[in-house]
Amino acid sequence: MARKSFNRKDRARIFNAALGVCHLCAGKIGVAEAWEIEHVIPWALTHDDSDDNLRPAHVKCHRTKTDQDMTDIAKVYRIAAKHDGSWPKSRAKLQSRPFSNSRMTRP
Repeated sequence: MARKSFNRKDRARIFNAALGVCHLCAGKIGVAEAWEIEHVIPWALTHDDSDDNLRPAHVKCHRTKTDQDMTDIAKVYRIAAKHDGSWPKSRAKLQSRPFSNSRMTRP
C-alpha cells in the first residue's frame, strides 16, 4: 500500500486544526519554519491517514520521534512473528544451573 501524499489544502487543514502548534514539543511553528505532517500512531502499524491520526510537527521533533518509532515497529513485528511461530528459534544450548553447595546431605 502506497503512502498518501498530502496537498496544500490537506496541510493547511491539519495545521489549522492544531492551531499551528507542534504536537511533540508543544512549541509554536513559526511562519517560515519547516514542519511535517506526523502520524500519532505510526503509519507502518495502522496505515491510518485519517485526520485523527495526523498532527503537525517540527522537522527535528518528527525525526526524533520517527527514530523511536522504528524501534517500536521492529518490536511489534518481532512479537507478532514469535506469536505466529515464524520467528527463528535459537539453537544455543541452555546452560543448566548447578546444584547449590548449601544443600544438606543426609547421613
